[in-house]
Amino acid sequence: MNPKKLCLALSLGVAALALPFRAAEPAPTEPPTSWVDPDTGHRVIRVTREPGSASLYFNDNSCTPDGRSMVYTAGGGISVVDLATFQTRPLVPAPARVIVVGHKTPTVYYTRNSADRGASSLYATNIDTGETRKIADLPRRASISSINADETLGAGTFNEDDGPAAPRAAAPMATVSQQEAAKRGQVLDAAVSKVNMMDARLAERRPMTMFTLDLRTGATKNIMEHSTDWLNHLQFSPTDPTRLMYCHEGTWWKVDRIWTIRTDGTQNTLVHQRTMGLEAAGHEFWSPDGKTIWYEIRFPWGVDHFTGGYNVETGERTWYHVDLNAWSIHYSQTADGKLFCGDGGSGTVVEWASPENEWIYLFRPELLNATGSLGEHLVRPGVFHPERLVNLHKNKYTLEPNAFFTPDQKHVIFRSNMFGPTYVFAVEVAKAQ
Repeated sequence: MNPKKLCLALSLGVAALALPFRAAEPAPTEPPTSWVDPDTGHRVIRVTREPGSASLYFNDNSCTPDGRSMVYTAGGGISVVDLATFQTRPLVPAPARVIVVGHKTPTVYYTRNSADRGASSLYATNIDTGETRKIADLPRRASISSINADETLGAGTFNEDDGPAAPRAAAPMATVSQQEAAKRGQVLDAAVSKVNMMDARLAERRPMTMFTLDLRTGATKNIMEHSTDWLNHLQFSPTDPTRLMYCHEGTWWKVDRIWTIRTDGTQNTLVHQRTMGLEAAGHEFWSPDGKTIWYEIRFPWGVDHFTGGYNVETGERTWYHVDLNAWSIHYSQTADGKLFCGDGGSGTVVEWASPENEWIYLFRPELLNATGSLGEHLVRPGVFHPERLVNLHKNKYTLEPNAFFTPDQKHVIFRSNMFGPTYVFAVEVAKAQ
């Protein structure tokens, strides 16, 4: 070898030996696609492959009428999963804000923002064929939140003005139970921040209009105008195309939250009347048969919990008691009405939750024998018997799992960041063999 080259090689080798040793960076580990939860004995399946993918909000219908497919969000667009095989495919490219899947046809409804600030357009795509149509341009500052049972109407709201440049500051808030939780050192920043935000928005008394949109013609009709209550969470009945549920949004113990109204603007009806200071009701959803509105009752806030039901046809009320250590943020019901599920909670969401609550739950409802004691205004009492399905101690509850049943009632769908990025999961209702 040339002496100069030999010297250069030796010097490079010595320099390399002098450098500190660095092990190769481990490749990111992809989460498992299936496992049996060792704490519960139930099989869990990772449904989606895309990091950042998520199932829909618990009370937004995401499954086709035949029960075969479910939509989810991924990469700013909309994808579909076959619920028999858990095979996935993209459907609507980004950007798209999903609303719901129709109850009559295999159609997903969504909006896209337009170039005009504050404006958007409503679209529909057939989940089986991919055929897409633009339905209508929406009023400025408007959003569509729900599609009715026969897919003839959409319902939404809009602010009647652009509102203040910034929300007014809200007074610091803390309930007695929050103060006690602070003494225990629980992390409540997220919960308190949300309460303050909702208080500020409620105090603005910003005028709003609720409207319907004809999906055939694009024509809009105002059914409630100049409301200074904060209108939110519009949900059509899954079976009655003229009955719409909505809420007066805000801090739950400060508002009469849950209401129904007809699509012609009549029969505006309060569903739950508060009777106690700090009493709260919310996270309302329809039973699959459209006969009952179910919702969470905190009676009072942070002390005792029920899942309440109001039959819209008879006015009958049923309350199932929920043990504090099995409390969940959201609840959902099977198509046959025999089971409920819940997505747990943590101290970053509400002040009374603890690691005891960080599970996906199955609830078996039991009505208590009240023969001879029922009266016109009495509630039918019952209790939830909980079973843990999935350990969510590694889930950061700033992401709410939003659990709900598949149409065949064999799985509970939820989203979780237990492995870091968000994915959609399914847990089998029956224990693994």
